Amino acid sequence: MKRLSRCVLVALGLLLLFAAGCQIAPRDPSRPGRTKLSAPLVVLPMEQLGNYVVVSAKWDRHGPYHFLVDTGSTVIHVSPELAERYRVKNAPPTGIPPVQVRSASGDIVTLPSAVIEEIRLGDARFEDVPVVVYDCAALSAHFGIKIDGLLGFPLFRDTRLTLDYPQHRLILAPGKSNALPPGTPVAYTGARGAPVIPVQLGGQSVPVLLDSGSDAALNLNPAGLALTYAAPPRPAVLVGTLSGDHLQESARVAEPLEVAGYTVPAPIIYLNESLNALGGEVLRNFSVTFDQTRKTVTFHRESRAPITVPAKRSTGLSFNKTPAYWRVAGVVPDSPATWAGVQDGDLVSRINGEPVAQWGFERYAHLIATAEAVTYTFLRGNEEAPRTLSVFLLVP
Repeated sequence: MKRLSRCVLVALGLLLLFAAGCQIAPRDPSRPGRTKLSAPLVVLPMEQLGNYVVVSAKWDRHGPYHFLVDTGSTVIHVSPELAERYRVKNAPPTGIPPVQVRSASGDIVTLPSAVIEEIRLGDARFEDVPVVVYDCAALSAHFGIKIDGLLGFPLFRDTRLTLDYPQHRLILAPGKSNALPPGTPVAYTGARGAPVIPVQLGGQSVPVLLDSGSDAALNLNPAGLALTYAAPPRPAVLVGTLSGDHLQESARVAEPLEVAGYTVPAPIIYLNESLNALGGEVLRNFSVTFDQTRKTVTFHRESRAPITVPAKRSTGLSFNKTPAYWRVAGVVPDSPATWAGVQDGDLVSRINGEPVAQWGFERYAHLIATAEAVTYTFLRGNEEAPRTLSVFLLVP
């Protein structure tokens, strides 16, 4: 989603300096050597975790593997386990620029690159794939399932990729197919290979990256834009940068967002100082087809009714998650969490009396979306102390 030197990770509360959809690297080094489809259409089930999409694949006695699909990233990431299993021995350098992350100890480390023999998604086979090797343990803990990699946009260079959010499926067709998908096509640009399209925000044209690896509706750099706020900016989600962690501001704008002729009245935006990106909160309303041969993106939706972005609710806490406990990574100012004296680094062992290991991504999100209050059990040495926090409207 953003250049590495200014990269920001939104909402996951991880220590990555890159993330799903956040880095822009030269396009050619990350392309697979060959792509083979053994069927005219390859259709796979697509699981939605919040606004993220995950596909599962198994092509030998190992696996199944679970991959986040990230159209905003121009690099493909795989776990060390997967890279070691399928690494091409004595492969020439990938040409992928160095990718740096901040480790749990706070050090800056450079991730290794490699070429792996293949990635298979059903009847689609991608061979000699240049990748960056990244330990996905933190992502796995966050989502509650083992994540084996992030599939960036270059993987699909020779296919027509459709993320059909309403039908929960991923569809691959040959890139040179003449059959055009239904919907409204929009030409995309992006000299480095990432799909950037123009949208209208309050009558102002804004270029945005189409980023399935972002949970937000719209990440926006407001510089040069005349915006009216229906709900003013306030710290909302934890982000990590090279200079340290901070809370990113979110707001609801009064102006409508127009995407391919569809209207999103008063969208929620996350303010940043880097690249604009349209994320899963909006994309999930469409079947979106990415055609890298024609450099178009086609949006299809059964209804022309306005798309609403619901209010964001919270207790004021962001977490780094492990199976045994959740560590408080950020506290929203002037929230129930601050009023209760919760601090960064506090450990939570239970939620509503149940161990945190029983609270997967979707279940916890549903709790925050529907509950009036949540009881967190905090660890104080060897003792547990429950504390009930009200759920409030973070962004009305």
